[in-house]
Formats: sequence, C-alpha cells, structure tokens
Amino acid sequence: MDTQPGLRERKKQRTRETIARAAHELFVERGYQATTLPEIAEAADVSTRTIFAYFPSKEDILFDDLERMKDALTAAIAERPEGKDALETVRAFILASPQADRSKLDAQLNHRITNDPTLRSHLRARIGEIEDVIRPAIAHDLNAPDDDTRTQLVAASLTAAFNVLAERGASKARPWTREELAAQIDPIFTFLRGGLDALKQPRTTRRR
Repeated sequence: MDTQPGLRERKKQRTRETIARAAHELFVERGYQATTLPEIAEAADVSTRTIFAYFPSKEDILFDDLERMKDALTAAIAERPEGKDALETVRAFILASPQADRSKLDAQLNHRITNDPTLRSHLRARIGEIEDVIRPAIAHDLNAPDDDTRTQLVAASLTAAFNVLAERGASKARPWTREELAAQIDPIFTFLRGGLDALKQPRTTRRR
C-alpha cells in the first residue's frame, strides 16, 4: 500500500513550511510582537486568509515546530512495539530528533523565545501539552488510571525534562550532538526509571 502523500498534500505542506519560515525570519529580525500577519503574508507571498487556513493564530506559527514534534511523539508512543515502555520510547524519540538539522534560524528563534518572559511562559504551556500525550502511556505501564497520582507525577516530570532541554538548548551556539544530548537527558531518565520501577513494586503493609 502506498503511504506517500499525494501531490495535493505535498503542495499544502510546502505552503505551510513557506509561511512558517517567512514568519520565523520576521520574528527573529523584528521581534514577535512587532510582526503582523499581513507582513507574514507578504513575505510568504500568500494572503492573510491563506495563513488562517494553516494556522489558527500567530502564536501557532511561532510554535509550529513544537506542534509537529508533539504529533510525531504521539505517533511514536502509539506505534511503540510490545514490551517497550513509555520512558524508553520518549528517550529514543529525543535522541532520534534531528538536532543536526537545526538551522541558525532555529537557534535564533529559540533564543528570542526563551529570552522573552511572555513567550517563555507560552513555550512552557505548549510543552505542558506534551503531558497529555505521555500520561496515558505511563498509566498503561503502571496499570493505573490516567488520573492516578503516580501517573501524573511521572508524566509531569517528563514534561519538566522537555522544558529543561528547551531552555538549555536555546543557550547553545550550535545543536547538540547525539552524545551531548544523551549526557543531558540520561541522568533525568535514570532518576525517572528508578522512581517508575519503585512505583511498580507491590505495596507492603507498614509494620506497627
């Protein structure tokens, strides 16, 4: 079965990428707040109406890469093989991310976001949405409901790790190598693995 996108879908994807890149260049050059949607439309050679066909708001253009990353993580968790738990899946996903493909524009945009208190808080809120992707998988691993305190704790810890990576990555002049990225995340995952394994242990009755 052919799973490649058709011509129409490829054209739509190229238009979306053109809009996002034009906007990101303007955000870096002029600042996010100073950039208007008509200016983005002109730079991308599309109409403002076309922008809204792809992005509900200017902020959605700013965080387009993060949204696509969330979608890819959702797919990775859903398609993980039997026996591969959520922690292992998330770690593999992070290490497989195309760090080397990050451009100078990506680095400049991340620097803009993390050095603006308002945009940084919006970034954290967007990263917080990843918790909704991870929590059901953690619940499955623990054989617990989504709203179980243990499930929420582990999912929130993983989301915090994504926040740390975003902020540390923005301060680097170049992308991390796979080895550098592993050095950043492995202590976090070792800590979470120990906690998750402990949570899986049967509870014992406290002696009086």
